[in-house]
Amino acid sequence: MRMSFGLTFRAAKGHWMVNISRQCSHGSIGLFVPPSPPRDPEKVKELQRFITLSKRLLVMTGAGISTESGIPDYRSEKVGLYARTDQKPIQHGDFLRSAPIRQRYWARNFVGWPRFSSLQPNPAHWALSNWERLGKLYWLVTQNVDALHTKAGSQRLTELHGCMHRVLCLDCGEQIPRAVLQERFEALNCTWSAEAHGLAPDGDVFLTEEQVQSFQVPSCARCGGPLKPDVVFFGDTVNPDKVDFVRRRVKEADSLLVVGSSLQVYSGYRFILTAREKQLPIAILNIGPTRSDDLACLKLDSPCGELLPLIDPR
Repeated sequence: MRMSFGLTFRAAKGHWMVNISRQCSHGSIGLFVPPSPPRDPEKVKELQRFITLSKRLLVMTGAGISTESGIPDYRSEKVGLYARTDQKPIQHGDFLRSAPIRQRYWARNFVGWPRFSSLQPNPAHWALSNWERLGKLYWLVTQNVDALHTKAGSQRLTELHGCMHRVLCLDCGEQIPRAVLQERFEALNCTWSAEAHGLAPDGDVFLTEEQVQSFQVPSCARCGGPLKPDVVFFGDTVNPDKVDFVRRRVKEADSLLVVGSSLQVYSGYRFILTAREKQLPIAILNIGPTRSDDLACLKLDSPCGELLPLIDPR
């Protein structure tokens, strides 16, 4: 697959302009979707039966549900971040310890935010929202931070790793919308410009160290403390109260469907273990192997947005 991205930011007459160019031999929809085998009609029928028999269905989603919306994941073969680059995600401890690392993170995030925040749900997100509306989906747990489930109207939802659309102060805990912070970035960096190539899973882009050095980062307007997106970075842990809440929802469910997750991260995998302890049937829809394939009664390798709309939730 051939991929090339260019994002250029510049200030012109007091207004920020962004030019985004993209070339991809597969087109925009399949840009970050890994290759998959032909759909197996018999397995689709099995999934339909699984959903039909479920009365209190819990669904857990991962990055694979959002690749069809144009957000890359980390681990997918050929198209994930690890396959395309040698870039690594930011570590929680590094962000807390180092002002230069926070500067680099926010510069990259600032450039990527207009595109990331404008992305829309795909048919898989809309299907799950419809399942909730019809009473089929009991609870939805997402490992994603992109707010696409919320945009699709899902309400019985836990964002396990937080949401990029919120920002918090590390000192006083004040929360503000990410869009408000974008305006503050623009005001502080009215002469700053950058050209970036490449997109990362959590809304940022790749910049050179030279570009980052002159970027200005605002502090909390309330107390002057450092700001952080309201998400769980690698190396951090999910709030224990949130873990307990999700574990209770799993214990109340009668079945569990995994959508678009390899389950490599323990924060999500632990709920598969809870489901196994409760002897819940587990089905997995994910392109490529997962950490829990041996625990599932059904495994499908298909794009989420192509398969979920085929399932009748009634």
